[in-house]
Amino acid sequence: MREVVLDTETTGLDPGEGHRIVEIGCIELVNHIPTGEVFHSYLNPGRGMSRDAFAVHGLDDAFLAKQKAFADIAEAFLAFVGGATLVIHNADFDLKFINHELGLMRRGELEVDRVIDTLELARHKFPGAPASLDALCRRFGIDNSARVRHGALLDAELLSCVYVELIGGRQPALGLQHGPAPRADAEADRAAIRP
Repeated sequence: MREVVLDTETTGLDPGEGHRIVEIGCIELVNHIPTGEVFHSYLNPGRGMSRDAFAVHGLDDAFLAKQKAFADIAEAFLAFVGGATLVIHNADFDLKFINHELGLMRRGELEVDRVIDTLELARHKFPGAPASLDALCRRFGIDNSARVRHGALLDAELLSCVYVELIGGRQPALGLQHGPAPRADAEADRAAIRP
């Protein structure tokens, strides 16, 4: 089973107000185990950064002006995601931005029914408890000391660890598998959506 843990950073809170994605990070899991395959890109949003967003991730206009636009990396991103289930923390936020970018390109949206929202999982499993990524890292003893600021790839890596704990720890991945079958499955999944 192939899943992609995904996170984004943006210029603000609402694409309806002209805000855009500035970083996207994805981690591939096969049978809940990271394969080492990642997709990561900083993006030129074509607009200025809000002060509040800069305080969260520290990505400034000068750095982002040198990066590619979303349209330039969209095909590679969609090829990486393929038909995999998407694992996202607060999925409504990230999907809203990704689907806005795809809409600007007149491309089809990523469907909500292929998404596992770890924020919803955490709220269901621990009602009333803090459910931020940092809080869940503390709960599960996951080292997030490198997370001085938010970053899409780092947050996706942390979320992949949190997700495995939310679904019951590493037990689901302990099936006695032999050989390179997980990588073959992942390649077949991605190849199926390539033209």
